[in-house]
Amino acid sequence: MKNLWIYNARLGAPDGPLGSILISDGKVVAAGPEVGPVAGAELLDAGGNVAIPGLVDLHVHLREPGFEYKETIASGTRAAAAGGFTTVCAMPNINPVPDDMPSLQRQLDIIARDALVEVLPYASITRKRMGQELTDHAALAPYVAGFSDDGTGVDSEEMMLAAMKSIAATGRPLAEHCEVQELVRGGCIHDGEFAHAHGYPGICSESEWREVERNIRLAEQTGCPLHICHVSTKESCELIRQAKARGVNVTGETGAHYIAFCDADMQEEGRFKMNPPLRTADDREALIRAIADGTLDCIASDHAPHSAEEKSKGLKQSAMGVTGLELSLPAMYTYGVLPGHISFERMIELMATTPRRIFGIQGGMQPGMRADIAIVDFDTPFTVDPATFLSQGKATPFEGCELRGKVRATVCNGKLVYTSL
Repeated sequence: MKNLWIYNARLGAPDGPLGSILISDGKVVAAGPEVGPVAGAELLDAGGNVAIPGLVDLHVHLREPGFEYKETIASGTRAAAAGGFTTVCAMPNINPVPDDMPSLQRQLDIIARDALVEVLPYASITRKRMGQELTDHAALAPYVAGFSDDGTGVDSEEMMLAAMKSIAATGRPLAEHCEVQELVRGGCIHDGEFAHAHGYPGICSESEWREVERNIRLAEQTGCPLHICHVSTKESCELIRQAKARGVNVTGETGAHYIAFCDADMQEEGRFKMNPPLRTADDREALIRAIADGTLDCIASDHAPHSAEEKSKGLKQSAMGVTGLELSLPAMYTYGVLPGHISFERMIELMATTPRRIFGIQGGMQPGMRADIAIVDFDTPFTVDPATFLSQGKATPFEGCELRGKVRATVCNGKLVYTSL
């Protein structure tokens, strides 16, 4: 493998020292102000931009196999690289569902052929994600990041209890989409003022937090590592906070769009529709407190691309989900760091180091680590134009927003996989 010398980079933070990073055989050899190249090394001028550890997204939808018209592993990982991500964990709502080795192997083969960055798939908790029969967790565990039925919750408490006992024995985390289906009642956005004013059926907060409460109780009983996906309500934050204080092995994520927006920002467009929905301003403030105080551990994009047609039908009829890989970092910097809600260092913890720790993922920019690095311009503002996205999905509530934190280059496993330098 080629040697790579990244020079003229701010190391670790916008106020970090100007220096270089030497990479050999996919690993960081040295990093610092005095680090020089070796003969024959490929050179990358960082242009005075900031070198940070490659980002990790624990929650993406790459759609392949089965829904390639929405996204492919090739297009999705190009978008990931352009967003500074060097590892993404792919949710199992694909076709076939990865609930046995033949189905999972089909996905793994496409990843090996087409992925530009590391892709770690989830296997499903239950067969076909139907909540009726457990998958063989022990057989699948060595090949997956964890287990999830994302897109739906596991309604049956008896089934979830059995799943947690089984998954606990593997040591892998259970990443749960918490949603009580009977409480959704055909809703399309949050059951709040915007929904009431415009006559939309609403999705109540209890549909999320009631299942968070149940799953924490079962995790406490079984010892299963529980990761709560896309937290959106203040009640969920408080339940996770209290569980952590009791020593429950529970972690949680939220997304940049929940930090930036609330239901008062909604417009009559499909790009504002996702599941869970944008909640109230109070929920948004609770999420900000939760990422600042450690109640929530990670920022995940919940990158959920759809076709233009599927997202063109307004709030009531459009498909749930927005694209996020290319905007997660600049959105968190703009709406999290710049207003002073979190420090720059905390942002890196939420998006790089803590996801690695929770899921046992390699990579970073310290000597000896697998060389996973992003070079980012945090100074120059840019206006979000979905037409420039490398993802096939173009729907985002950030369209037209001015952000800072444009990724200029991404190195994954020592290889330059994206550059606009």
